[in-house]
Amino acid sequence: MTDTVYDYVIVGGGSAGCVMASRLSERSANSVLLVEAGTDYAPHNLPDQLQDGFAGVAYNDPRFIWKNLRVIVPPRPGNAPDTRPDKLYQQGRVMGGGSSINGMMANRGSPLDYEDWVSRGAAGWAWEDVLPFFKKMESDRDFGGPFHGKDGPIGVRRLFPDIWPGYTTAIMEAAKAEGFDYIEDMNADFSDGYFPVTISNIDDKRVSANVAYLTMEVRARSNFNILDQAEVQRLNFEGTRITGLTVKRPEGERTIRANEVIVSGGATHSPAILMRSGIGPAAQLSHLGIGIVADRQGVGQHLMEHPGVSMASFMKPDARLPASMRRQMIACMRYSSGVDGCGPGDMFIVPTNKSAWHALGDRIGAVMVWVNNSFSTGEVTLQSADPGVEPLVDFNMCSDERDLIRIVQATRMLARMHTHPAVTDAVHDVFPAAYSERVRKVGEFNKSNALKTRIAARLMDLGGPVRRAFIDKVIREGPTLQELLDDDGVIVDWIKKTVTGHWHASCTCRMGMADDPDAVTDPSARVYGAEGLRVCDASIMPRVPRANTNFPTMMMAEKVADTILAGG
Repeated sequence: MTDTVYDYVIVGGGSAGCVMASRLSERSANSVLLVEAGTDYAPHNLPDQLQDGFAGVAYNDPRFIWKNLRVIVPPRPGNAPDTRPDKLYQQGRVMGGGSSINGMMANRGSPLDYEDWVSRGAAGWAWEDVLPFFKKMESDRDFGGPFHGKDGPIGVRRLFPDIWPGYTTAIMEAAKAEGFDYIEDMNADFSDGYFPVTISNIDDKRVSANVAYLTMEVRARSNFNILDQAEVQRLNFEGTRITGLTVKRPEGERTIRANEVIVSGGATHSPAILMRSGIGPAAQLSHLGIGIVADRQGVGQHLMEHPGVSMASFMKPDARLPASMRRQMIACMRYSSGVDGCGPGDMFIVPTNKSAWHALGDRIGAVMVWVNNSFSTGEVTLQSADPGVEPLVDFNMCSDERDLIRIVQATRMLARMHTHPAVTDAVHDVFPAAYSERVRKVGEFNKSNALKTRIAARLMDLGGPVRRAFIDKVIREGPTLQELLDDDGVIVDWIKKTVTGHWHASCTCRMGMADDPDAVTDPSARVYGAEGLRVCDASIMPRVPRANTNFPTMMMAEKVADTILAGG
C-alpha cells in the first residue's frame, strides 16, 4: 500500500466513515481507502451480537469497543481535591462504529437545533439544508410525505402502541396523565408528547452503517479498499499539507499516502488524532513534545453530551418484555422543562422494558431521563503523545446549573409518574438507579454473569422483604427514593455522583467561521490551518442536538460527501 496514493483515505469505519466511504467510492474515478481500528465484518458474516435487536448486548462485548477508553463524568469539584472516579465509556471499535453497538434510535432532533448551528457559524446547515440528507439516508417503512425518504439504505420503522409491552405501556399512561399527548411520528411533529421511537431496525435486527452502506456490492468496487485492525498513529504532513498517515497493524507500522484524509474517529478520538499530529492548542502540544502544524485552541474543547439519571423497578411478569420481542426501548417522551433559556423539547424520557441481556435484566425495568438541550461542556486532552495511551476525557456533566436544575425537576416527575395506577400495577419496589462500574461489569456478556444473574433473579422472584433487601444491599448504590424526595439537596448530591451520559459525545472539533478562534472545521468540514484534511463525525457538531447523535452524524456524512463530490 505504500506505493499507492489514494484520492481519499477515511480514518474510522464508524457511522460517518461508512457513509463517507460508500458515497465517495460511488464515483469510479475516486480511489478510496477506509481504515478501521477494529475488525471488519462483512454484512453476510456478522456475529449474532451485532445483529441483535436488543441494544444491550453489543456494547457490553469487549470485542467491539475501545477497552481502555475511560472518562470522567461528574462536574468538576471547584477548589476541592478532584477525586472524581473514571469509568469505561463504550465507543465502537468495529466496522460500523457506534451504529453497530448503540440503541438504534433514528432520532433527527429539532429544526431549532440546526438553526442554532447556523447561528454558531455553520452556514448551510439549517433545517432546510439538512432535511434532504436525512431523507436520502432512510427507507421509512411507516411514513412518506415531505419529511421521509423511501429509497435510502437505512430501513427505519416504529413499534406502535398495540404491541407495546406492559411496562412501556404503563409508563406512557403516566406520561399521558402528566398532560402529554400521543405523537405518531417523532421526526415530523416536534412538539412535546410521547411516541413510538423511530429505530434503524428491520425484522428485529440492527441496521448499522456497515450493513446499510458497505453492502457486498459496494465492497466489490474496484476503486474501494478496506484496511481493518489498523490503528492510526499519526497524520503526516509536508508543512501544512496532508500527505497521508501512519497506521499500526498486528504485523507492524505502515505508511499510507493520500491526497485527502477525512478523520471520522468520533468525538473522543478525532481530536486526539489531530492533537497527536500537531493540530490543536500549541502550548499543550509543545509540552508533550509534539511539533505544531496548526495552532487551533478549540481542538478537544466544548465536549458535550446528554446528562441524565434513571429510576428502576422490579417488573411484574405480565409487564416484562415478551419472549417474542427483542427490542426493549420502544417508546419515548419529549417535553419542555420551562426553565428559562432552555427552549422547547429540552428533556427526553426513555423507558427500557429490559435493562440488561441477562435474567436479572429481564426483571428490572428502568426509565432514563436526560437533558436533551444541554449546556455543560467538558474537554478531551492528551495525556501523552503516545498513540497507545487514550486521551483524558472529562465530560464535566451538570457543571452548568441549568442542567442540574432540570434533572432535579425530572427526578421528582419520574417519582410522581411511578405512583400512577398503571405503573403501580406493573411494578414493585421503585428505586433510584445508577449506571455504575459495578452495574457495567455485571452487564458484560459472559457465562459467569449469566450464572450470577440467574441466581439473583431467583432471589428477586421470592418477593417481599427478600426482594427489597436484595435491592437495598446489592443493587441500589445510593439513597432510597424517599430520601431523594425528602430533600432537594440529597437529589443534587445523587445527581452529581451518578449522572451519566448516553454515548452522545460531540462538539470537540466543531464547525464555525474562520474568524472564530474556537472553531476547528469550516462548514465543509475542512480543518482550519491544514490543507487536504477534513473531520466528519459528531465532533464537528457546533452544539449537541436534541437527538441521539447517530442519525445526525450519518446525515452530516451524507452532506459532507455531497459537498466533496461537488468540488467543495
